[in-house]
Amino acid sequence: MTDQIHVRVGTPEDLDQVMALAQMMHAEIGITSLEPQRVLPEIWAALNLDRGIMGVIGAPGAPIEGAILLRYGKLFYSDEDILEERGLFVHPEFRAAKGGRAKLLCEFAKTASDQLGLKLLIGVMNAQGAEGKIRLYERQFGAPCGVFFLHTPGVH
Repeated sequence: MTDQIHVRVGTPEDLDQVMALAQMMHAEIGITSLEPQRVLPEIWAALNLDRGIMGVIGAPGAPIEGAILLRYGKLFYSDEDILEERGLFVHPEFRAAKGGRAKLLCEFAKTASDQLGLKLLIGVMNAQGAEGKIRLYERQFGAPCGVFFLHTPGVH
């Protein structure tokens, strides 16, 4: 038995576990309400390799320890496709475990970008734990090319 952790391409059989992970991610870092009927088609398409791909950590049928959702499409100002990270999440039980799951998911995203020949757009869209994730992304992707800010009406 090996302790080596690897990211595999998610399949439709992973849907239930990935949806549960998406709900955990939203509970931790969501900035608006969760609408499962909007999340489901994004995940389903990626699990079926329809203009996207999902990397998951965990053997088929075993608990999923982490995942990354990548979809590709066009930015509003271009006819070129771009690969966009829609979510990268490691289950809290596996964050402190050896193996660097978040790093492996980043590497999966870079490999997908290279193989598809598409630029990868990936970012941090949460305040909780942002510093650590920003440092990870800088190690994996280099200097950031922009910054996001969030204004919440009524909050100053």
